[in-house]
Amino acid sequence: MSDINNYMLELGSQARAASREIARASTAEKNAVLLNIAHVLDSQRPELLTANKLDMEAGAAKDLDAALMDRLEITGARIDAMIESLHQVAALDDPVGAVTDLKSRPSGIQVGKMRVPLGVIGIIYESRPNVTCEAASLCLKSGNATILRGGSEAIHSNQAIAECIAIGLEQGGLSRNVVQVLDRTDREAVGKLITMPEFVDVIVPRGGKSLIERISADAKVPVIKHLDGNCHIYIDASADLEKAFTVTVNAKTQRIGTCCTLESLLVNAAIAEEILPRLSETLSAEKIELRGCEKTAEIVSGIISATEKDWETEYLAPILSIKIINDLDEAIAHINKYSSQHTESIITEDYGHAQKFLREVDSSSVMINASTRFADGFEYGLGAEIGISTDKLHARGPVGLEGLTSQKYIVLGDGHIRL
Repeated sequence: MSDINNYMLELGSQARAASREIARASTAEKNAVLLNIAHVLDSQRPELLTANKLDMEAGAAKDLDAALMDRLEITGARIDAMIESLHQVAALDDPVGAVTDLKSRPSGIQVGKMRVPLGVIGIIYESRPNVTCEAASLCLKSGNATILRGGSEAIHSNQAIAECIAIGLEQGGLSRNVVQVLDRTDREAVGKLITMPEFVDVIVPRGGKSLIERISADAKVPVIKHLDGNCHIYIDASADLEKAFTVTVNAKTQRIGTCCTLESLLVNAAIAEEILPRLSETLSAEKIELRGCEKTAEIVSGIISATEKDWETEYLAPILSIKIINDLDEAIAHINKYSSQHTESIITEDYGHAQKFLREVDSSSVMINASTRFADGFEYGLGAEIGISTDKLHARGPVGLEGLTSQKYIVLGDGHIRL
């Protein structure tokens, strides 16, 4: 048996034991640990930044692209965001133990559902070290143990954050095995993690399409997929053009390398000549490369011709594809064909069009007059998110506390027997 195999079996066994401990922890105990971790992160800022510097230097030496380097970086503001996220998760209602749908049956028994933890959650992610903190906080609050495997490019940052989490757990009287972060990046470790149903109840992969496809194909435990974000905005003929301009620029430029960043812009032909030149000027000044259809090229000079591949691509880069659309039906058809079912938004002042868009666009988040950058667990009031599921089962959209639990039936009786 290989060292990796032994190592993963030990982690799995420890996680299973820890899952029983965290499942019976009270809300007060879990919240205290979350606040402990926040305090430790605050006190360990120099250590976190030093560890991240090692990763950033290694990333630069490997010529990682700008979007990846942005996701990799830890700054003072991002440490603040991790701390704020922990406080928000602590303030959220605890879903564990909540009883719903309690109904009396003709036999006299009462039947309802109780929300319970999933058990042990394995999370595989790339680049963003703050995911370590977000994932740990949500798993902890929802009563789950977790095994986290970050990308090799963030190994020092992830280990530094993991130590803060371990200290916070121990200060709260809980085992540090409630949250375990792999200290190695071997691909064999991932292969073992996703094939240990005796220890792991669900896998959540966060990363590129190739990672998701590999995990989905090889896993022997259920997978909650966080697929790519080919997100769209459709500017309707009735749109308020000032809103359309502001929302579009924000959706593309507020942060380039995220899964809810705008990648494809659809513009109604009736207002294309009025808004596209202004958008083009502003986006070009922001160093966004524009790729457009033939009609777009007639309005925006010097634009690169878009290909079929552009309509289906999540760039995660300063690139935006633009297509001029004749009507709402065509826009919805285009989105449902090319979208990754992540996040889409319509800019319109037509109530009927807005409602039609909400009903017929088949994505996990659908918006009216809002930037796609809001598709985020923190912005949705979830405190943080484990990922954004583009599946339809078991969770869809940003996966917060409730998405990390299941339900079991409970039956209340008083000596009742079945006749």
